[in-house]
Amino acid sequence: MRGQAYDEGMARLVRMDQTGHTTLAEWTPTDQDSIDAAAAELRAELEKGYYAVVSTGEGHAEQVTTLPVDASLVILRRPIAGG
Repeated sequence: MRGQAYDEGMARLVRMDQTGHTTLAEWTPTDQDSIDAAAAELRAELEKGYYAVVSTGEGHAEQVTTLPVDASLVILRRPIAGG
């Protein structure tokens, strides 16, 4: 589903990087195939070193390691460099 316009009723897995953001997968809670595909994409990105986060309210986010099927947006990002 990369690069396609998305249906606002669908949840999205988005990777943010130096090029902006890319929708990697979309799913609905009633479509097991789309959930499985999104979960596989999430695992692949986590293995590349990305972190996945979901909003838990205004100004707050929680890191996740499995696909939260009920989330509307999961954002993947690299760790912030520095020290």
